[in-house]
Amino acid sequence: MYRIKTLNKISSAGLDQLDKSRFQIGTEVENEDGILVRSAPMQDYSFPPALRAIARAGAGTNNIPIDRCSENGIVVFNTPGANANAVKELVIAAMLIASRDILGGADWVQEQAHTPKVDVAAAVEKGKSAFVGPELYRKTLGVIGLGAIGALVCNIALDLGMDVYGYDPFLSVDAALRLDRHVHVVKDVNELYRVSDYITIHVPYNNNTKDFINAEAISKMKGQVRVLNLARGGLVNDEDMIAALESGRVAKYVTDFPDERITTVKNVIALPHLGASTPESEENCAVMAARQLQDYLVNGNITNSVNLPNVSQEWSGIARLCLIHKNVPAMLTQIMSTLSDDRINVENMTNKSRKDYAYTIVDVNTRLTDEVADELRAIPNMIRVRVLNH
Repeated sequence: MYRIKTLNKISSAGLDQLDKSRFQIGTEVENEDGILVRSAPMQDYSFPPALRAIARAGAGTNNIPIDRCSENGIVVFNTPGANANAVKELVIAAMLIASRDILGGADWVQEQAHTPKVDVAAAVEKGKSAFVGPELYRKTLGVIGLGAIGALVCNIALDLGMDVYGYDPFLSVDAALRLDRHVHVVKDVNELYRVSDYITIHVPYNNNTKDFINAEAISKMKGQVRVLNLARGGLVNDEDMIAALESGRVAKYVTDFPDERITTVKNVIALPHLGASTPESEENCAVMAARQLQDYLVNGNITNSVNLPNVSQEWSGIARLCLIHKNVPAMLTQIMSTLSDDRINVENMTNKSRKDYAYTIVDVNTRLTDEVADELRAIPNMIRVRVLNH
């Protein structure tokens, strides 16, 4: 029986993916084998000995201590693309409310309706000019980050009649194939800054992308540009953005990550982290996270890990070894030598690495004893050894 702890409310559509005869699921589970989480902070979480995997029902993993997980042989999964449509739709809404003062206009109408002796219809005709703004049609949108969300944003913006520029220094072949051929993919982000009337950012938050949009970047942008950040708060330097708003260089800034400072600034539209807040998105993320967690615990396969390589292998033996180890020379030689010394025949083997860590799946044609597993654990730079039986 695998024990799964939930640290947030997880959609029942995801939990239903886990066979209740093989999985115990709940918030009170102890010494858990796996964790399903959304936004709960885990930086100081005490890992129980049994913990093997954490699945984040969402794309961002800032709430999870990735380095500490890697050191302890804990695989961390996320769900890229599962919330892409929800975010794409919010981007379109954000561009519209950044262009035309829809929110201000709606609030103003309510004020008129609650003011005694005001003819609302007449007031609206007289006062509507205060809320005018430009159309999206024939404007230029710059999309930074062309992954699952960025590609959808690019393509729907074309349908709206916009000219679209995209930038991604790590553009994959799959991502490129998702893009409409009319998207102008540039290799220099400054070219995107120079031409864009609207800019939206969709990249992961890490040390390389922190404050990606800062004073220097804003200085390269067109005047009166409208900037959207529905990805992660730290991607935009708030102080630099505030200065740009005050100078008028940035006309509007839409952020899905408000705090006490940025929320009160004029021409900031602060949303309550609505990017993936749709029932469809929550279900998609939960289903994807649960399936990935299950496949790893039951079969040892890794899909969409943020700290270990993706490795999947069809079963071809009686037992399976799942080995997490440092990415150093001679590890495979030592693994194979140990199995050979114990007269164990290997049916199939897959090994992949990711930076400092590697993952190896070995299918063998015999049941494995605890002694063999302990011999493998004794190999220097071995982090975790799991034995699965078919």
